[in-house]
Amino acid sequence: MIKNILFDLDDTLFDFKEAERRSLQKTLLSYGIDHNDETVALYSHINHSQWKLLEKGELDRATLKVRRFALFSEALGIPFDAKEVSACYENNLASSHFLIDGALELLTSLKGRYRLYIVTNGFAHIQKSRLAGAKIESFFDAVFISQEIGAEKPSPAFFDACFARIPDFQKSETVLIGDSISSDIKGGLQAGITTVLFCPNGKPNSEISAHHHIARLADFHNILSIL
Repeated sequence: MIKNILFDLDDTLFDFKEAERRSLQKTLLSYGIDHNDETVALYSHINHSQWKLLEKGELDRATLKVRRFALFSEALGIPFDAKEVSACYENNLASSHFLIDGALELLTSLKGRYRLYIVTNGFAHIQKSRLAGAKIESFFDAVFISQEIGAEKPSPAFFDACFARIPDFQKSETVLIGDSISSDIKGGLQAGITTVLFCPNGKPNSEISAHHHIARLADFHNILSIL
């Protein structure tokens, strides 16, 4: 019987792509830099690649924050102060919170029936600000952020630390739902808990496979009914 539900945050409950797009456009506008869909896609690709390096332990957070914008500046061929632009972007992102369709309804239906937790690799001050702005932090029994834990998803150290902070924790009573194969699903499988991949764009081709897959958050109820 499931008692604990671990939720990834970005692109599981929050529409990070939309938040990223709006935050980046607002940032570039502040510095008089032209932007379009291709510009946003370029930054998103660079940012994604840097977070993958962080997951692998090949990059630290302080470096990631500035390096992604240094690489972006180089790719655009437009010189700017990467550290300054990064700080502006973070401020904009901290106030950007767009919920995935069905997220609020799902959380409302689960609250009180299960213990709900957030497990995220995002920057602590940004994630806390977004949770508060979206007014959903009250749904969760605890929020586990890798920056505060001292280890990143998918590392066992991250999940061990989370498990240690959940009262009367049992792996057999726990399920994780997230959108990332490399971070959420790989980490959950290594940790020995049930995993659900949220894949609204279709099941990805990967050697790593979650226990269950859903295309809509509302379908999570169907998974819980058989666990």
